Amino acid sequence: MATLKDFRNNVKPNWCPGCGDFSVQAAIQRAAANVGLEPENLAIVSGIGCSGRISGYVNAYGFHGIHGRSLPIAQGLKMANRELTVLASGGDGDGFAIGMGHTVHAIRRNIDMTYIVMDNQIYGLTKGQTSPRSAAGFKTKSTPNGSIESTLAPLEIAIASGATFVAQSFSSNLKQLTELIEEGIKHKGFSFINVFSPCVTFNKVNTYDWFKENLHDVSEFEGYDPSNRAQAMMKLMETEGLITGLIYQDKTRPSYEDSVYGFKPEGLANQDVMLSSDQFDKLVAEFK
Repeated sequence: MATLKDFRNNVKPNWCPGCGDFSVQAAIQRAAANVGLEPENLAIVSGIGCSGRISGYVNAYGFHGIHGRSLPIAQGLKMANRELTVLASGGDGDGFAIGMGHTVHAIRRNIDMTYIVMDNQIYGLTKGQTSPRSAAGFKTKSTPNGSIESTLAPLEIAIASGATFVAQSFSSNLKQLTELIEEGIKHKGFSFINVFSPCVTFNKVNTYDWFKENLHDVSEFEGYDPSNRAQAMMKLMETEGLITGLIYQDKTRPSYEDSVYGFKPEGLANQDVMLSSDQFDKLVAEFK
């Protein structure tokens, strides 16, 4: 059985010292080992941005996609080989700006995979501009007088879009983050996990100390039921999304793969796709 060490490789991350993404990487590696995966059973697809490099820092199949397009690639990969455990990852700019359309449709589609967003409320790779997750009034190079736009609420959007697994954590809480990724992997459907991952270089507002002072865990709310969709939405709005833990889960809805008519359980990867000459000629004739 694989251990944590088996999911490590010799590629040294070039993130800034103190970046929250280090913890996300560690949590993915721990979770993969804890659920009994082998490196050849795991595929990680990432987008563009500092967080996009994570696909090359874990000893597993990795694909570094283009900006905002990690989810289409990851969904195609899962549909082709459903024996793989597929994770997609990226930052808040990658997933909630250029890639927001893909995010919403992946959520409602409910393919059996996990999407981990490293949310630092800023564009870090391009040296510090306002992102969709930056608060109103947030001052950066792109908004020197403060942002006049409201903050995107990804968890509320996810639930409204038909999500079956919504969770949120803080990169400083490695234990909780690891457990949530484990649960996301086990969940039969699309798992969306947002992670507050501070950018220590460019975001001097949403720091580790700021999150420690402002975050609330769902365990603090008496009687909280993650299967109650209305309650989940209410708590998110009451706390302005500053809560961690398993926010919402629907175990009753089947995954996309299990709902597709005629979809073979083994996926495309293990099917015989060889065509006879007669089959090939018939196929070509359809396009004449």
